[in-house]
This record gives sequence, structure tokens and C-alpha cells, in this order.
Amino acid sequence: MKLTAAEILPETPGGVLVGRVWSNAIGGPCPVVVHDNALLDLSHACATMSGLLERPDLLDVARAGGDSLGPLDGYLDAGNGTGRLGRLLAPCDLQAVKAAGVTFAGSMIERVIEERAKGDPGRAAAIRAELSDILGGNLRGLVPGSQQAAAVKAHLQEAGLWSQYLEVGIGPDAEIFTKAQPMSAVGCGAQIGVHSGSHWNNPEPEVVLAINSQGVLRGATLGNDVNLRDFEGRSALLLGKAKDNNAAAALGPFIRLFDDTFTLQDVGTLRVGLEIVGEDGFELQDHSDMAQISRQPADLAAQLLNPSHQYPDGAMLYLGTMFAPTKDRDGEGAGFTHKTGDRVTVTSPLLGRLVNQVHPCDQVEPWTFGTRALMENLFARGMVA
Repeated sequence: MKLTAAEILPETPGGVLVGRVWSNAIGGPCPVVVHDNALLDLSHACATMSGLLERPDLLDVARAGGDSLGPLDGYLDAGNGTGRLGRLLAPCDLQAVKAAGVTFAGSMIERVIEERAKGDPGRAAAIRAELSDILGGNLRGLVPGSQQAAAVKAHLQEAGLWSQYLEVGIGPDAEIFTKAQPMSAVGCGAQIGVHSGSHWNNPEPEVVLAINSQGVLRGATLGNDVNLRDFEGRSALLLGKAKDNNAAAALGPFIRLFDDTFTLQDVGTLRVGLEIVGEDGFELQDHSDMAQISRQPADLAAQLLNPSHQYPDGAMLYLGTMFAPTKDRDGEGAGFTHKTGDRVTVTSPLLGRLVNQVHPCDQVEPWTFGTRALMENLFARGMVA
């Protein structure tokens, strides 16, 4: 799967894009800024992306750039997110990788369906028909935690339709969970992993906020929050197994920093597209509109990082998706599930294109380069004392 710089960079010119690459010449990971399709090394400013996002002069440092590490195409031209000069990495390193769930009414209904289906995709269509009219009509436009939401909750409880997913969808407290460990996310072009024991799963195209340790929102990127619907549907206590697997968190291609060309308000208007192309000829296109999110991104960030819970290395926060695929793939009523070789593209004109190919978690490249390996690499390069 070969990509080019033109395919993954934002369609809209302008903006400041920062990220990470593994440089073969340097022999390790480097924070970079994109400048005229070339990658400029920012290691002189900070050895890690986590530290770089802490700098109050971040925009000035990024715009000033550094030594050239070569063209972006040199990190893509060998395929699968690699090239003759190195490879693209997820645009984060030491940060916690967190995710907010059930932030759109459409996906909230699908979570309720999963719960009631107990992980059986064959029951989904009948349950969807039973619930969608009732829940969809009552939940549109609700502000989570409001008096109106509390009234709807009471009504649904009386009708025996209340669910833990509705609680986090329209109640005062958001669902925020650990999606992946620091250093474990994969970047654009890499293989993404689906647990080999799952038979009902899907991608989740999302906007991801980059937040520093002080809770300052520094920018946004794209993410694929790979989800196992059967595992979580059997029990919400299996959320960790449904979400945190080898290569199951994809981020990238770059973080677009907030500046006068791109603000948090722009995040609220993004349309995030999704395309799935299977080796069996299956194709699916859909999108998720951030304008329909029920919890505002700033509120989700505040529920993540606050006086009750700090993240000294910062965090990447998936904001959730309204996308929940229902298109049948292998027969009527079977719904959608991934197959090995699926090419998944998450796209937004202002953020670019995140492209990955699906493989079983136990067949993708094992995750071996963690925090200890990063520190040892930086020490050997003289980047840390």
C-alpha cells in the first residue's frame, strides 16, 4: 500500500503541521514540521512531541523549523507507511491516548443495540428497528446533563429502556477511557489491528485533540478508534479488550496546530469522511459531522484533565464518532465487519488523510519500541542526559 505526500496532506493550503517520523539517517524518532512537502527536524527544540507541545512559543518554533530530513515522499515511497528515508509515526509519543465514547446520538443508539444484542450481529437489525424511532426522536438536540435530558432519562427508565450507554450519552458525566498506551499508536500508512477473536467490528473515524499537561488544546489530528462490537456488546467490562489491542489506535498523519487559520471552533464544523475498500470488492463511504456532537470538545477535554486528574505528559483525546456501519457485507442482516486487507481512509480537508490497512492484531508488527526504548534511543543520540 503506497501513498504520496499529495494524498495525505490537507486539501486546504496553509496551517502548521507537526508530527513524528523515524529517520533512518538519525537512527530514531524525531518531531518534525511540514514545510513545502519537506520535513524539518524539530529535535533541537524538544526531543519529544510531548515536550514540544508544552512550549509556549510552539508556533514560532514550528514556523522557524530546523534542518531538513528530506521530502515527505521519502517516508512513504516504500509502502505501508515506510520509505527510503524512514517511516511515518503517530504524531504523539509520551502522551496518554484517551477516547471519549457515546458523544453522538447515532453511535449512542448503536451502543445500546450492541448491549441488547449481547455481541450477536444477527440480532442487531431487529433491535435497531425496535429502538431507533423511540430513541432517535427523543435524543436529538438534547444537551447532556440538562434538565431536559434528566426528564428523558426518567421517561426511559419508566419504560424499561434505560442503558449505561444512555447514561454517559446524555447524563452529566462523559465516558472517557484509555484507548492505548503511550508510544503504542500507529501512524498513517501502517497496518491497523483487529483482534483475531472478533467477528463483529468496525473502524471509528474521529477527530483527536492534542492537549498538553496544563490542559491547553494545541491542535487536532485524525484518528481511527478501531472497535470490537462483539466484545463490548457481551459486556461493558470488556471495554479494555475491545479497545486496547496491538495497532488498534491509529493517529495522523500530522497534528494541525491551532492558530489564526485553524481554531477549536473550526473543529466543531469539520466533516470527517470514511472510506473502506476491501480486497473482496466491498466498498463503503460515510462521514461523521462534528456539528452533531452532543458534548463540546472543550468540555470533553475538561472532563479528561482537571484538578482531579492530571496528565504530566499531556494527552491525545479521541472525540468520538457518529459513524456506526450497518451496511450488510456477507449477507442480509449480517451487518458490517472488517476483513483482512481492508484499506481504511479517514479524511478531512483541513487535517488530511489517515490511511491504514487492516490485519489481525497478532499478525501486525509487534509493539516493541516503548517509553524505555525511547529514552535509551534519545540518550544514545545525546538528546537527554
